[in-house]
Amino acid sequence: MNTEVADRESDEAAVLEEIGALLKDPQYEGNPLRPFLQRLYQLHRRQSDRLLRLVRISDGYHGMARHNSDTLAARIEREVMRLKKIARISDLYQRQLRELADALRDASLTDPLTGLRNRRYLTDRLREEGVRAQRTRTPLCIAIVDVDHFKEVNDRYGHDIGDVVLCNVARALEGVLREYDTVGRWGGEEFLVLLPDTTLENGFKIGERIRARIAELRIEDSERPELRAISLTASMGMTVLREDEDVFDAVGRADTALRTAKHAGRNCCHTA
Repeated sequence: MNTEVADRESDEAAVLEEIGALLKDPQYEGNPLRPFLQRLYQLHRRQSDRLLRLVRISDGYHGMARHNSDTLAARIEREVMRLKKIARISDLYQRQLRELADALRDASLTDPLTGLRNRRYLTDRLREEGVRAQRTRTPLCIAIVDVDHFKEVNDRYGHDIGDVVLCNVARALEGVLREYDTVGRWGGEEFLVLLPDTTLENGFKIGERIRARIAELRIEDSERPELRAISLTASMGMTVLREDEDVFDAVGRADTALRTAKHAGRNCCHTA
């Protein structure tokens, strides 16, 4: 078997191993992409087995070609062309497998309701930003935003409207934050905001813009005009990572500051 074919088989084996590991990972159970990835994975395995058999047949023909006529050489050439076609199809399957694996991985890090990053992604991002901030000695501002009286919205208008409210808040947060900031759904009606290279003073100014943007939100529904009466506010706890501090200790301090903001009457930002 020539070097090109051997390299191709090595690449395919690596891709199959990665996809197989993803499919065995229990955290992806129930993911809508998983059944399609499973089917494509099985199809690719069958296609690879067929390709391997054809390559072996082709290797046999090449050995015979040294002792047979030009007619056999023509037959081998046709077989080689056929193998090239199968190889192109195999490359396509590999690319599709990689794309599906990337989509599955991305889905596992995304909140399905708001489209923001989920807690798992935020946890990893916190570690990364915490390490970077400590290494470069630059400030990292951390904020937790909580939608005020969200339970009352659910109780009065239903959970479907509550979902609409959360999506609107998510878009408001994205509209205020900078390109290099990070925001995600921390849980329930809480959102976590990471502001790299930002002092507590500047972070507070961003927090105030967030509060103002959320207060401006109105729920538009032509069939339910009463929804425009929904008045939204948000409370916020904010802190900055201290020197040589574990980033999750800072998150705990931001959470304590959030509770202080709620006890102070809500619709405010408290720093710690």
